[in-house]
Amino acid sequence: MKCTENRETNLKKAIAGIEHAAGKGARVVCLPELFLSPYFCQGPKDERHFNLAESIPGPTTNALGDIAKKRRLVIVCSLFEKNPVGKFFNSVAVIGIEGEVLGVYHKMHIPSLPPDLYAENYYFEKGDKGFMVCDTPYGKIAPLVCYDQWFPEAARIVAAKGAQIIFYSTAIGWPRADRGDLKRAEHDAWQVIQRSHAIANNVFVAAVNRIGAEGKMRFWGTSFVSDPYGRVLAKASTNKEENLVVECDLSIIDEMRKDWPFLEERRVRIEER
Repeated sequence: MKCTENRETNLKKAIAGIEHAAGKGARVVCLPELFLSPYFCQGPKDERHFNLAESIPGPTTNALGDIAKKRRLVIVCSLFEKNPVGKFFNSVAVIGIEGEVLGVYHKMHIPSLPPDLYAENYYFEKGDKGFMVCDTPYGKIAPLVCYDQWFPEAARIVAAKGAQIIFYSTAIGWPRADRGDLKRAEHDAWQVIQRSHAIANNVFVAAVNRIGAEGKMRFWGTSFVSDPYGRVLAKASTNKEENLVVECDLSIIDEMRKDWPFLEERRVRIEER
């Protein structure tokens, strides 16, 4: 998805994408990170951006809840949240098939570097709720957010809690400045690390990114879904908007765990000798 300065335009585009995906059989739909606005965490820091925050439940979850109920969908929705005591979070609301908010996840890993690209620590508190798994009619899902992708602990914890599909709402791309071969390396690493989470935890992984140029960044899109063997089932382009509908056969998880029982045989505490 490409995000504009107009909040209502972004919401209408997201709703149209949800309807399109639902028409093709989607049952769980995930939106990119902070999809209601441009990615405002690039420097310079600006306190006016705090005006973008909203409550959960609130206007956006209410609007998406209507679609979820009408279409019997689960929607994974990334929002800039202001909670009842005035704290700000990079949050994900999981909306159920009756339009209700099943749970809210606060992004645990908050990037601070480079400060002109990812100054999220200025806008968001570190997550205070821990990691969450939602039991839905279509499987057990875990919402994580962008920078969480780089931390194996996040994927391992939600898998140990029973997640079958991890959804990463994402806003990541290339700095516009020339970085030579590093651009390709970073793009590849981003995909490899998430496919590795799928393999190491016997789960499906879906990464949902934005596209387009904003400020000092060009977002690289490439939204994709990996199965538990690390096979990429579908991948979007780097430069155009696309809605991917991907079938995930959850029985693969049980079959894989018969041969590769990583969760069952992991040793949480290793004694030094």
